[in-house]
Amino acid sequence: QDESRAEAPGAEEPLGVHHALAERASKYTKRPNVFRLQTADWRVFLLQAPSAEEMASWISRINLVAALFSSPPFPAAVSSQRRFIRPILPAAPSRSAPEEQHRSHEAWMDQLAAELFEHQRNLPEKRGRARDLDEYRAKRDYLLYE
Repeated sequence: QDESRAEAPGAEEPLGVHHALAERASKYTKRPNVFRLQTADWRVFLLQAPSAEEMASWISRINLVAALFSSPPFPAAVSSQRRFIRPILPAAPSRSAPEEQHRSHEAWMDQLAAELFEHQRNLPEKRGRARDLDEYRAKRDYLLYE
């Protein structure tokens, strides 16, 4: 067995960038050149680059790889209840050509924008059940994130 490839005790699994988003951490002011990486499972990592130019380069490259590795989502699980369930984001790389992948992302964004608009038009009653408000917020948060 190759010793250099042996996993250290307590080592973390690799960080997948499928369906991730890297962007400048504008609200973080403690250190310079910090950007945030939000993963498909909504974990947020703050990363610091040596310079503003390298930070911009890292953000651009991470987002490019994330887009290339982000296959279209599977439909959400079917449920007998009407509660919101997030779609399943596949971890497998896309098999589409970059141009086709770009068109797919644009269509997905258009669909999400329409869903968000419709969702915001149908606010739950202010005196409604707490569960309905939680469902509304969960779907809104998902649509805004996507």
